[in-house]
Amino acid sequence: MAEASPLRVAVVGLGFGLQVHVPALRACPTTQPVALWHPDAERLRAAAATVDLPGAPSLEALLEDPSIEALVLATPPEPRLALARAALEAGKPLLLEKPVTLRAEDAEELRRLALQRSLAVAVDFEYRAVPLFQQLRDLLRQGVLGTPWLVKLDWLMSSRADPNRPWSWYSRAAAGGGVLGALGTHAADLLHWLVGPSRQVVAGLSTAIPERPLPGTGTLAPVDADDIALLQLLLEDAEGRAVPAQVTLASVARHGRGCWLELYGSQGTLVLGSSNQTDYVHGFQLWWGEPGERTLRPLAPDPALAFPRTGEDGRIAPVARLIGWWERAIREGTPMVPGLAEGVASQRVCDAARQPAVPPQPL
Repeated sequence: MAEASPLRVAVVGLGFGLQVHVPALRACPTTQPVALWHPDAERLRAAAATVDLPGAPSLEALLEDPSIEALVLATPPEPRLALARAALEAGKPLLLEKPVTLRAEDAEELRRLALQRSLAVAVDFEYRAVPLFQQLRDLLRQGVLGTPWLVKLDWLMSSRADPNRPWSWYSRAAAGGGVLGALGTHAADLLHWLVGPSRQVVAGLSTAIPERPLPGTGTLAPVDADDIALLQLLLEDAEGRAVPAQVTLASVARHGRGCWLELYGSQGTLVLGSSNQTDYVHGFQLWWGEPGERTLRPLAPDPALAFPRTGEDGRIAPVARLIGWWERAIREGTPMVPGLAEGVASQRVCDAARQPAVPPQPL
């Protein structure tokens, strides 16, 4: 039988979509980017020229074009629900950036619609596609940790530590901005994937930089989106045991140490971390320590999990791997993981984190 032609995919969004999804679609041998769309026609023209792709005249044109087989929605969070709903109603499989929607019940609506239409919808939880994260999960599945006792995730970034960084949608909580949406969605999905689902959530959110300059005006606009989030989770592992997890997220940590995940159990300790703040691949290392050992020792990467190639931008390879899983789910009619079920579970954690648990108690 002849090989199937590459899946023809349009990309909606000109930020991460242009920087990562377009090259990732080209890096995946079974997909091909064929068009871009953005509501700003001038921005669309300029962006399309940089990646040698046509700009679609409208979203309706993409949805009505039978040669467009699937869509990547890499827009800001606020418009994503309406765009995804329209695409699913038009019969287009989707790859969604996260947070999938602003509320878990909206993501659940998309999940029901996708199931009704038998459409594969991926969510870009790309850390599941990073080799060392996959190796860590394999070790956990082998039981090397014994009984898990404690999980600790510190994700301390400096991307928004400069108060002169301009105000944008990211500054508005109602638009889906903030570190909880940007990193908390990934953090929740990682812990669910590695350990098990969340059963309890207690959180505290804060905004360290309360104003940012409006672009082109010189005036300051209020910021109400969180740039620091502290979460206490109670996870449930495969054996039904409760596993406490502590998560610290920040986008304003000057000289922040990056992403560090620590897992402590009855038979040892696993640590995965990187101080590199620019991508998901370069800089990560994995360490292991058994009872009686005084220090952690590095583990060599498993070559069976390695990417065929990793370019200068380490974000592209894991996204291309996840895109390959998505294409296979579309072709074979099989469930997509990570998909909307995982997106709903992650968003439930973020929704719960925004709810005050109890009134603060004076000491």
